[in-house]
Amino acid sequence: MFAQINSSISRYVSFTQQELDVFNSLLVLKKIPKKTIMLHRGDKCTFEGFVVKGCVRKYYIDEKGFEVVLQFAVENSWISDISFSIYETDPSLIFIETLEDSDFLMFSPETKEQLFEKAPRFERAFRILMQRHLAVTQIRLLQNITLTAEQKYDEFLKSYPSIPKRIAQHYIASYLGISPEFLSKIRTRKLKP
Repeated sequence: MFAQINSSISRYVSFTQQELDVFNSLLVLKKIPKKTIMLHRGDKCTFEGFVVKGCVRKYYIDEKGFEVVLQFAVENSWISDISFSIYETDPSLIFIETLEDSDFLMFSPETKEQLFEKAPRFERAFRILMQRHLAVTQIRLLQNITLTAEQKYDEFLKSYPSIPKRIAQHYIASYLGISPEFLSKIRTRKLKP
């Protein structure tokens, strides 16, 4: 059950089996049905989740009432609201929702602190994960400013090659900051020889 997450976290730091056993003992397996909102705006996020199976989106609702997708998380990805809820006292500004039936390995801020006390090298692994997440977020911000819609779609396909077959097109359009109709035109152009 833990092979997937152990392999993922061990990309950054080498762990002993004893350290991995401590890590695994603190994880909770949760199976969450499709279309479940795991975090509502205004709530405090109390989890960090590793996606074992499924697809999840992180989004907010703008001042006009439109949903804006910030992130997708699929197998071997992490999902949480670390910006406000986990490490700050402010309530979340975002929603987290499953787009497919999903399985997660989760822990709370408290169990994560226990992990750092019992197996300190995990602190380094999670710092590297955080740095990687920050770099991906910065790249996405630059792409949103500098790339055309078609170029953004190409980059999206590189980052998330399986998602277009798994979820509704309007979620992808929201992530790219374009209308579903414009995304449909881009996809049609790409299919022409």
